[in-house]
Amino acid sequence: MSAAVVKCGATEQQTACSSATAIGVWVFTTAFALTIVGLIVIAPFAQAHGHPEFASTIYQVFSFVCHQIPERSFHLGGYQYAVCSRCTGLYSGFAVATLVYPLARSLKSADAPPRLWLILAAVPLAIDFGLGYFSIWQNTHLTRFATGSLLGAVAVFYVAPGLIDLSSTIIRPLKRLMSR
Repeated sequence: MSAAVVKCGATEQQTACSSATAIGVWVFTTAFALTIVGLIVIAPFAQAHGHPEFASTIYQVFSFVCHQIPERSFHLGGYQYAVCSRCTGLYSGFAVATLVYPLARSLKSADAPPRLWLILAAVPLAIDFGLGYFSIWQNTHLTRFATGSLLGAVAVFYVAPGLIDLSSTIIRPLKRLMSR
């Protein structure tokens, strides 16, 4: 009977550890996503308020992931955001969805929805991009932001379970090594 108690205790401890790991991953991912959105908006704010070096660093970092075309970017105080409106939507959608993720899905669940949902979320963005590229439709800041937000929000339901599963996979062996 004592072996059963030990086994149950270990299982409960693993579940608590897994829950703590999942919550930690969620908190870190949410903070990271919100920081990125904050930096996107802080860049023009810093530029407008006499901190061009700080703003320039932010713009330079984001230049590796976005074209930063001024005509396709939101502006604040006469200065463009650090990324275009579509990228702003992607990052914003991801940040908001990460923030509310535990309300939609359990952090204990490491399974992602069928990939079809991710593909369906990318279709409006692809259509908006394609129609604009071939001059059939003039996309706007709003359509770019909305289609980016949709894809960013849906992506959370694939990224979060993957990060939670990955962190659990890494932490379990480390804890075993440390307990020896």
